[in-house]
Order: sequence, then C-alpha cells, then structure tokens
Amino acid sequence: MLELAVGVARDAAATARRMRAEAIGDVETKSTATDVVTAADKAVERQVVEALRAARPGDGVLGEEYGSSEGEEQRSTGAVRWILDPIDGTVNYLYGLPQYAVSLAAEVGGTVVAGVVVNAATGDEWTATLGGGAWRGGRRLRCSAPAGLGQALVGTGFSYDARRRAHQGQVVAGLITRVRDIRRFGAAALDLCAVAEGMLDGYYEKGLNPWDWAAGGLVATEAGAVVSGLNGAAPGLDLLVTAGPGIFAELHDVLAALDASGGP
Repeated sequence: MLELAVGVARDAAATARRMRAEAIGDVETKSTATDVVTAADKAVERQVVEALRAARPGDGVLGEEYGSSEGEEQRSTGAVRWILDPIDGTVNYLYGLPQYAVSLAAEVGGTVVAGVVVNAATGDEWTATLGGGAWRGGRRLRCSAPAGLGQALVGTGFSYDARRRAHQGQVVAGLITRVRDIRRFGAAALDLCAVAEGMLDGYYEKGLNPWDWAAGGLVATEAGAVVSGLNGAAPGLDLLVTAGPGIFAELHDVLAALDASGGP
C-alpha cells in the first residue's frame, strides 16, 4: 500500500506543480487566482481517486474535495480506506510559497497503516508504515528531545473564520512566552513531518480534518512523537497536539490551561 501511495502521490504532486505553472504563465485565460486553486484541488483529487480505483477497485476514498466514495460502509469490516488531501496548503499554493503538499494515507479498520506526504513545490517526501518507522530520502526520522518546553520551537495554524482566529490569537499570546518561539507555515501535513524530523519540536492546531493529518500524523508517530488531542481525546477537529514524549505533557498542559480546544 505504501508503494502504491508513493507512486500516486508523486504523480499528483507533479500535476499540482504543473497546473500552477500553467495558470501563472497564462493569466489571460484564467478567471481568478482562487479559481486556479479550486481547479487544481479538484483535478489532483480526481487523478488520485482514479489511480487508486484502477489499482484497488474495492477500496474507499475520503478526500477533501469530494468526500467519501464507495466502500465507506465496509470500513468497519477491515476494508482499506484512503485518506487524501490533494493540496494541503492551498493559500501557499496560491501565493507560490513552497509549502504545499499532497498527503495520502491508507487506513485499515480505522487505523492508518501507511502514509506519504510529498511537498509538491520541492519534491521532498516523507513516508511511514505502522510499526515500520518514518523515513525521508532513505533516512530514518526521530523527533527532537529539547530540554524543556522553554527550549521548544512550536508550530501552529489558524482558521479562516475570524471568530475562531481571535481565540487562537489569545492562545498564541499565552503560549509564546512559554516556548522558544512559534512558527506558522500553513500546511498541517508538512508541520507534522517537520516534528518527525526535528525541524519543529511541537505542533498544535484546532480544526483539522482527517485528510489534514492522517499521513503526517503517522509519520510523526513513527518518528517517536506523541500525537493526540487534549485530556486523552483523539486528535481531530477540537485539537491536535504533537511533540516528543519529553515535552508533550508540558505542552499539553499549557494548551489545556489556555483552552486551546475552546472558542468558536
């Protein structure tokens, strides 16, 4: 499944990169910049779904643009479901910032067992299998182990909803004096991979859907990081927080005290 995912994701990343280059180079034939992004999201998702159906016609697919496909009702019986974000980081894609990715994970019986994240702008690639470790370019990944939260570089993300963003800003204001610094790169899948290889020491965000974190979450977990929600909850819409085991509890407790999962 990982071999299939990698091949499909690489082709999808190439399509995303090509569509952006063509749109920017032919501005008179496109309607708006937002339409370019929307068209690319949908085109990449269709390409991935068609490739997966051709290789494994009985599997289900959960994608950001089109939702669930056939096979979803068989999920509890052990059937494979693929979880796809065709372009994670669409605002970065729109602006040409090199932080946007194709994220593809395979889930069996509710457990993600394989995943790949490909930075479509750069070609960088992260992979993981359940129990098989996390990898980048043949190098096995391990998350960082800072001395404490005060030495940690932490990533986060923000909602497009102004009311939720206001609450998230309050959380950042409370956290920033407790950590080394905070970064916001704009692509959850890539943030999780950054934690996996120690480019970030921790990461948290409210409002993430399964396609945002399924593949990257496995990469981070297999690199030794803890990926969870608050107070024992599963990661998801309320909050996802991840860090190495040495600082996870401290980061978790600060975020809980700041009501990071609260607000609109």
